[in-house]
Amino acid sequence: MKRMIALGFEGSANKIGVGVVTLDETAGITPDEIDCLCYTEGPGMGAPLQVSAVVVRVLSQLWKKPIVAVNHCVAHIEIGRIVTGADDPVVLYGSGGNTQVIAYSEGRYRIFGETIDIAVGNCLDRFARVLQLSNDPAPGYNIEQVF
Repeated sequence: MKRMIALGFEGSANKIGVGVVTLDETAGITPDEIDCLCYTEGPGMGAPLQVSAVVVRVLSQLWKKPIVAVNHCVAHIEIGRIVTGADDPVVLYGSGGNTQVIAYSEGRYRIFGETIDIAVGNCLDRFARVLQLSNDPAPGYNIEQVF
């Protein structure tokens, strides 16, 4: 069975992340070995989302690779599902710009409640700035270390 290799671009906020994604985490590949290019379609901040989308579209044309748009929230939850082995999780998703209660059932995600005006992630980001804590690796993690 051929392994699928994706080159992913995460550009939903003030930083961009680029990574090779395989199930066995092996890198050292060439563009010819890449099966598809993925990028964060949203939600997120408009300008960074546009930058990663443009870069992926250019590389798609140059390398003749298909593009896969990825929902930022779903990507976080899918990583959690893989790591924990959860089949049907119910998740409180707290990001920089939105907070949602999401459940996975019958192969689909369903949003049971959300807000875009009171974001837990944004609250943690701002609180960390007030305390003059680093954004690396994450504001929430750094707050936990202090308290």
